[in-house]
Amino acid sequence: MRRTAIERLLPAAYQRAAGPGSVLGALLDVMEALHAPDEAVLADVDALFGPYRTPDGFVAYLTRWVAMDHVVAAPRVDAPLPLPVGRLRDLVAHGALLARWRGTPYGMRTALELATGATGFVLDEPADRPFHLVVRVPPTAADRIALVTRIVEAEKPAAVTVEVVAATVGPAPPTDPPPPDPAPPEPAPPDLSPPDLDPPAPAPTDPAPTDPAPTGPEPPGPEPAEPASTAPEDAGPAPDGAAGVASVRAVGRAHVPPPPPHEPPEEPS
Repeated sequence: MRRTAIERLLPAAYQRAAGPGSVLGALLDVMEALHAPDEAVLADVDALFGPYRTPDGFVAYLTRWVAMDHVVAAPRVDAPLPLPVGRLRDLVAHGALLARWRGTPYGMRTALELATGATGFVLDEPADRPFHLVVRVPPTAADRIALVTRIVEAEKPAAVTVEVVAATVGPAPPTDPPPPDPAPPEPAPPDLSPPDLDPPAPAPTDPAPTDPAPTGPEPPGPEPAEPASTAPEDAGPAPDGAAGVASVRAVGRAHVPPPPPHEPPEEPS
């Protein structure tokens, strides 16, 4: 609160006495300095409850507000966090979404991905064991089995037993060896015959006799037959733009993305 605002709350006699250099004026200055830190906090109080604006020491406390305090062992300012503070901020920011989908595969998988930053969690329900869930942890999150177990125990339905195992990566399949390089071709043997200095002259050849052209008129040959028409007799006129080639209309296929899980099921199990 400013000094002028405090002074307006005083009676008129005190307001006249709170002049510059007076004892009351100095007291009002001290009151303004004492109120300044509290007023600075109140002016930016919404930052305390913003998951990405709150101080690091306040993030663990906010996990209680969104029922995610099971992620941290002891939500205190002096307790070390079991995961990076950025991951914890993501969990607080998505706390309402996780609460709506708690007890479903989507909710459990989303919580695990937000907490670990890894993808590829597989949730299996064996057919021979009803009400049992096997959570397979990808290799990128195998070092955080304790954190994954705490999240799974809190996100699973109460009547379901759970088992957390680390997914193993099998060996790479053997590959065929590359074919050997082909042998280089053998060089041709050198020609050791002496070169011909003068090429032989060509032998003279007699010209072939030609028959004299006939002097009489040629007999008339048969008249050429008209080409048969290959078009059907009752064929109609060709369509526009199809000069002898049938036009085919291209049929496209629309891409339909899967529906995002925005709304929870009406009757969750």
